[in-house]
Amino acid sequence: MTEPAPDPTRTFKPKLMSLLKEGYGLQAFGKDAVAGATVAVVALPLSMAIAIACGLPPERGLITAIVGGLIVSATGGSRFQIGGPAGAFIVPVAGTVMAHGVAGLITATFLSGIFLVLAGALRLGRFVRLIPKAVVLGFSAGIAIIIAASQLHDFLGLNISQEPPDLAKKISVLVAARASFNPAACALAVATMAVIFLARRWKPGFPGMLLAIVVTSLVTERLHLPIETLGDRFGTLKGVWPAPSLPQLDLTMIAKLLPAAATFALLGAIESLLSATVADTMSGRQHRPEAELIAQGLANMGAALFGGFCVTGTIARTATNIRAGAHGPIAGILHAVFVLIAFLALMPLAAHIPFAALAGVLMVVAWGMIERHEIASVAKGSLGQAAAMLVTLLIVAWFDLIAGIAAGCVIVMVNTWMKRSGIIIK
Repeated sequence: MTEPAPDPTRTFKPKLMSLLKEGYGLQAFGKDAVAGATVAVVALPLSMAIAIACGLPPERGLITAIVGGLIVSATGGSRFQIGGPAGAFIVPVAGTVMAHGVAGLITATFLSGIFLVLAGALRLGRFVRLIPKAVVLGFSAGIAIIIAASQLHDFLGLNISQEPPDLAKKISVLVAARASFNPAACALAVATMAVIFLARRWKPGFPGMLLAIVVTSLVTERLHLPIETLGDRFGTLKGVWPAPSLPQLDLTMIAKLLPAAATFALLGAIESLLSATVADTMSGRQHRPEAELIAQGLANMGAALFGGFCVTGTIARTATNIRAGAHGPIAGILHAVFVLIAFLALMPLAAHIPFAALAGVLMVVAWGMIERHEIASVAKGSLGQAAAMLVTLLIVAWFDLIAGIAAGCVIVMVNTWMKRSGIIIK
């Protein structure tokens, strides 16, 4: 089923309004409820793992998934988009926490929301989507390398008091701590990955991540394995919903956080519109990029009010939503409701989750971000596109995210100019 070309006058109209205007019945609600519950099961362990990888308590990941997921689905321009914390933000969020603390992160998240709303209002969504495919592939692969490297200390059970964000220094610290290698933690992390991959192979719709977390937590508890758990590091975890509060918005703080906020906004725009485009391909629908950017901005502002962090459209959870048979945006709203129920009722149980298991989950996420078939296709094609992809990957992984995107785009533009000038690069 396909939709007609979007009407320019409906650019900013949320898809939820269009859906309700079409008519919405119990059968559609049933489909959305099943899809929402399925996505919530995926979002629960992933949101906590991403928060911890960012240097934050696990509950902040759930708060981000709840508030962000609700607002993105209620106000967004994609029928199936699922919003929440994403792996691509681990690096900049962790860096902001280290440089400016949690208060600074929340302010930067709020500011990024303002930037995204302005980008949508100015109809900049279509330009974000013009970023070359080779650059997007290199960017995603570079982020995946950083995520995997950030999880090695928990994956291997290494005893490290403070881990530097710089990749080269991180590797040096990991090597220096090799004597503290914990075989039990490594085995548990590998087992986590194995359960997830086997579940995907045998029954793709099954919540392999949640199953892996539950099984490894029970094994760690029953066998008294010497593996650090969330409770060991964070103490008792409580599912208490925080009261809303405005972030710190004085001029001095804003000036310091503008670069971080701009990074969050750019990454959020790229990730959300890429996810919405994937959803279009899977469903035959068409999203409204301007409405989607505004929704992402509102979601970031809303998450910041409750102590959450960066929100964006998430490709894996959005694809899961479609495969689970979602009818429309209400599935995303229900996903947020189900995560909220789990947060309020089951949060104390999260204290038993081993860090090695969460490291295994994020290793799977990192692996999934490397689109191997697409990368191989680009590498076999144009030399200029392959160079742009490789340079983007290396700069993102070793130096800076935005610089990597900029460098990749410059190479693509130079390659295009050389082709038009008769200097062909295959």
